Parts: sequence; structure tokens; C-alpha cells
Amino acid sequence: MASLTTYSDEARIAFDTLTGRAAGLISPSLRIGVTGLSRAGKTVFITAFIHNLLHGGRLPMFDAQKSGRISKAYLEHQPDDAVPRFQYEDHIAALVESRIWPESTRAISELRLTVEFESASAWNRLLSRGKLSFDIVDYPGEWLLDLPLLGKDYDTFCQEAMEMARLPVRAELSAEWREMACGIDPDAPADEMTARRLFEAFSTYLRACKADHRALSTLPPGRFLMPGDLEGSPALTFAPLEVEPGKKHKPGSLHAMMERRFEAYKTHVIRPFFRDHIARLDRQIVLVDAMQAMNAGAEAVTDLERALTEILSCFRQGRGNLLTGLFAHRIDRILVAATKADHIHHESHDRLQAIVRRLADRAIARADFSGAAVDVLAMAAVRATREGTVRQGKETLPVIIGTPLAGETIAGETFDGETETAIFPGDLPEKPGLIFQQKKAEDGSDSPPDHPIRFVRFRPPRLEQTAEGVTLSLPHIRLDRALEFLVGDHLA
Repeated sequence: MASLTTYSDEARIAFDTLTGRAAGLISPSLRIGVTGLSRAGKTVFITAFIHNLLHGGRLPMFDAQKSGRISKAYLEHQPDDAVPRFQYEDHIAALVESRIWPESTRAISELRLTVEFESASAWNRLLSRGKLSFDIVDYPGEWLLDLPLLGKDYDTFCQEAMEMARLPVRAELSAEWREMACGIDPDAPADEMTARRLFEAFSTYLRACKADHRALSTLPPGRFLMPGDLEGSPALTFAPLEVEPGKKHKPGSLHAMMERRFEAYKTHVIRPFFRDHIARLDRQIVLVDAMQAMNAGAEAVTDLERALTEILSCFRQGRGNLLTGLFAHRIDRILVAATKADHIHHESHDRLQAIVRRLADRAIARADFSGAAVDVLAMAAVRATREGTVRQGKETLPVIIGTPLAGETIAGETFDGETETAIFPGDLPEKPGLIFQQKKAEDGSDSPPDHPIRFVRFRPPRLEQTAEGVTLSLPHIRLDRALEFLVGDHLA
């Protein structure tokens, strides 16, 4: 990780950590990072996390809640005034009142949830005040994919971007940008309009890779897709060029302009993001929408594996000792969660979990070596479906039942957003390795995946009521297990 920071960065990280540790003696806190690639469900996870603790949700595997040791949970002002607040109230209103999914994460945000509890240990009850704040930090996974750029120069970035763009799954999508980039002399005079055209063509190619039917994941620079407050700035107006390795370029050339902006992007965008946010995390959950990638085919799955490995390699993992912990945070627990488990029958949940563990194998091995605990889970922070069975001839099929979003289609049927329907989602393969194998059709083209998931998006559920008229909290699948792994030990 040394390549991600300068000496001044490390000094600032150490000062901030020491200051935070001192404040933690009075007001203990745990900083939890929530990330994942777009539409993996980050906003929904955080909203459900907060909602279930505020309202005493059904969390049988979350020991502090199950045993009744949590006496109170409430929102407080977050400690970082310069970071946008996670708008929990708006998101829960969208889920519960409007039954629509909240807007996706577009930039970094934060929220503090404080829990008052009684320790399960008599000794801990003597030493602890029984109060802990969770500082939940929400940020796009696409931004994490930028961190490896800190160790690369502009020419290396160009060469790797071109190699990636020529892959069969990307070649057609990148053709317009590559033709433009290859037709421009890097030593031509710097020109703002040329830079802008190249940036727009390159960004269009990245957005096309991200579309549902491609579902590609490795798409740096991440701010090109999610610029946040930097949209339109010169630090974002650059693109790769066709370059010759080792060739020197003229000052004042287009290459020199692009190189300067690439370095500015590293200095003013990537490095502060790591220093001010990632380097301060104590726990991390990475959400993965593996089913969308499986529907798109083996190449999308391979690309997701590459992205997941790069994301997990960016964290400062491991257990620090008493001395080093005063000056630097280490992420000692990482949860990799396959989301949208409610879109398949529970009989396939173990298979989904095994697939995500296979995707994260290399990164998990690295984290285990560093001393960090890593777990993999199939979950749905908000369960939008329930399960049932239907008869088809002599066969009984397991189905999921829910209300598909308006406009969703399956087998030629388009849904209106109001009608509940039963869907047989299909079976995941027993062997995770099968999802990496793309078969060829007779004409040499890629054939559809052998194990497609009949994937449609469902509306959030109506909240259930008890016989006494009490409205229950948002339903979920294994949210309680996620909370137990992430924070349970601090509430023991």
C-alpha cells in the first residue's frame, strides 16, 4: 500500500488517526465502509441496516438484538462536516411509502448511528459505557478501481486501456474511440476541443460496457462514470492515446496535456479519496451483483472477478497492535456479500455463495494472509419476494413471488408494476467454475449462458402487520448475519 500514499499523506493519516483515537476514549466509534459496483444495492443495504436497528427489526442471528441487550439506537450528527450526509429519511420513504428503490450511490456520503447497549460480559459492563457509534461511509466501488492508477504513469495507463478495449467483449463498443485515438498524433499541439472529443468518446465506451447486457465491471477511471462534484473539470477531461513505449513527446503537445491531466487526476482526486476515506476504515462490506454478470456471460463474470480482486486489494487489511493502532486504521473484517438473493429460490443460496467465494478467492487468500477475517454471504438487505411452488405437468417447481417493476419483461411478457406474479428463476450451477466457461455456437459466436437466471427487478415489498396491527420492519435475507459479522464483536 505504500505506493498509494506519499510521506505527507502518511503523516496526515497518522495525525488524523491519533486524534480520532483520543476522541474515541470519550465517544467510541467504528467506521464501516460500504461499497460495491453500481446497482449492487449499497443504498438499500445502509437504509435497511439503519431501519432495522432503529425499529428493532427481526434479526435472530444478530446476538445483541436477539438477546435484548440493545436498549436504544438513534441517529446523530456525523463527525465529518465536509462529507455529504447519507439521506436515510428520503431513502426509507422511497422504500416504505412509495415502494420504489432509492437512487443509487453517485458520490461519497456518511451517517452516524449510535447504539446504547448492555455488554454480555460482566467485566465489560464495568469497563465500557455501553455506547458505540457506527460511522457508515457509502462510496462507489468504481472509485476504488482508480486506486491502482496511483502506481502507473500515463503511458502505462494508455497501453493497458488499449489492450483491454481490444478484448472481444469490448472491441465493438470501443471501436469509435479507438479509431479516433489512433488517428490523432500525440505530438500535435494541445487542443481543448480534441481533448474533449476524446474524453466523450472514451466515456461513451465505458458507459456501454456497463450496460445490463454487457455487465462489465473493470472500467477505470471510475470518476468518468460517476464524476460527483468534479463533472466538467479539466482533471476529468483526458483519455488514453495510442502511444509508443518509451517515446519522448514534445512539451505543449496533446500527449503532454493528457499526461498532465492524468497526473492531476491522481493527485487531486484519487490520492485524497484514499487518504481521507479508505485509510480511515475499520470494517468493510463489498456488495456484489453476481447474477447480472452471470446473465451476461462468462466474459462478464471474468471481468467481475478482475474488478473484485482489484477492489479488495486496495484496502489496508490486517490486525494492528496496540502501538500501530494509534497511528493507522486497519480493516480487520471484510464481508463480501452477494446481493439480491431474493431473486432466486433459497435452494440456490449456497450455490450463489460458493460462486462469489470463487470470484473472490485470490483476494480472500491475500486478506487471510494479512490477518483480516473475510466472510462471504448471499443476502438481500430488503426482501422483495416470497417463495412458493407451482405445478408444471408432473413436476413441482420452486418459484419466487413478487411484483416486477413496470416495464420489466420475461418470456415476452411485459409487467405493469402493479401485478404480482410467480417466476421460476432457474438453477445456479452446482460447480462454481462452470460460470467462467463460455461455450461457442456453431457459427463461432458466443452462445447464451448455460445457466441463465430469469432476472427481473421487483418492487420493494409492502410492510407486513401483525394481528394486533403493529407494522413490522423491512424483511430481509441474512441481514442479521451480516450485522453480526461486521459489528457483533463490538457489542459483545
